[in-house]
Amino acid sequence: MNKEEKAVSAGPRSLTESPDQSWDRRRFLGKSSALVLSTALAGRMEAQGAQDIQKIEKAQHDKSATDPGPENQALKDSNPNTFMPPSTDHGEVQTFWSSFSAAHRRIQEGGWSRQVTVEDFPISKDIAGVNMRLTAGGIRELHWHNAAEWALMLSGNARITAIDNEGKSAVRDVTKDDLWFFPTGTPHSIQGLEPDGCEFLLVFDDGKFSEANTTLISDWTRHTPPEVLAKNWGVAESALESIYKVPPDGHYIFQAAVPGSLQDDIQAASESIGPSSVAFDFAMHKMPASRKTQYGEVRIIDSRNFPVSTTIAAAHVIVKPGGLRELHWHQNADEWQYYVAGKGRMTVFFNGAKARTADFNAGDVGYVPKTLGHYVENVGDSDLIFLEMFKADRFMDLSLSEWVSNTPPELVIQHLGISRETLQAIPKKKPLIMPQ
Repeated sequence: MNKEEKAVSAGPRSLTESPDQSWDRRRFLGKSSALVLSTALAGRMEAQGAQDIQKIEKAQHDKSATDPGPENQALKDSNPNTFMPPSTDHGEVQTFWSSFSAAHRRIQEGGWSRQVTVEDFPISKDIAGVNMRLTAGGIRELHWHNAAEWALMLSGNARITAIDNEGKSAVRDVTKDDLWFFPTGTPHSIQGLEPDGCEFLLVFDDGKFSEANTTLISDWTRHTPPEVLAKNWGVAESALESIYKVPPDGHYIFQAAVPGSLQDDIQAASESIGPSSVAFDFAMHKMPASRKTQYGEVRIIDSRNFPVSTTIAAAHVIVKPGGLRELHWHQNADEWQYYVAGKGRMTVFFNGAKARTADFNAGDVGYVPKTLGHYVENVGDSDLIFLEMFKADRFMDLSLSEWVSNTPPELVIQHLGISRETLQAIPKKKPLIMPQ
């Protein structure tokens, strides 16, 4: 091909234009065409997405959504967003809802317990939970776990005991909304007090935890040869006969008399080497809110204000009707939730255009894997109260609001297509509960 033919094949060029300038012009035109094409494709995809959502919304109100049954009506009524999901839900995701109300209760004289672990709730690999009730005088016997135990008193009054790493004792009384934390291997007990015992939630820093895998004092001693136990304690074997009459599975929970005064127990337990200096309990019922708005409040408890709690951090959240625990995510740990009261709904965005919405009622458990975006909204007519629990030494979160409001404005506008006025109205600092 000669020079003239090459020029013709390259397209028309100004008489004063050099070959290099011609090449730059063609490259610019090519990029411009690609930009126009990509913009057009993006617009087409956006339009298609809007049409898909419109189709789903239409289907939710015509015969496409009918369900002749059979149907568990009670479950359907308590989970409307599962039965009729928002049109923004998309894709298949792992179930992040469970409930203590569906868990087996182990009932014994003196109280009961039930648990939700990874066996029942596969997504919950980092944390397991136990719900327990003790009558007045009912005892959760002296024991320890191979996982750390964090607790919230749900109702009533209890007396807790523990031994620290120096062998010194701690004896305290706790009431509704108080906490305790027993590190791994710390021996402890719990006993219900007057007038009606107590109910509490236990949270463990291991999803595989089970109450069946607990070191019970009655179980251990009963399975030690009597001559060895007698030698260990320096007493006669005949003095230990009652130990070997304990039930096959140990005491676990059993009924006893209501204990005497707290001061008497403290004095008796610390008589030999003195009381422990470790604060295993935390009076959350006296704690002011960490953050408060007109629609709710949050109390954050972690190793910074509850030093013994080195492996579990928590947020106790109250959202008033119409309020929203804002869109956010957690950078350092999965979130395990327990719903204490009220009705809420949560959408979890699982990345890859996958999202699912579920409803939560008192006694339910939720789970959000680390870094996944979510919110919790009060959809009832009373306060929504729930816990956010993390296998971490401190609470951490970031909100969608603070992300977009602390990023260069033009960059956000180019991404979302919102107006500058809308962007300026978004909170600059996370309120945690919206509206502010």
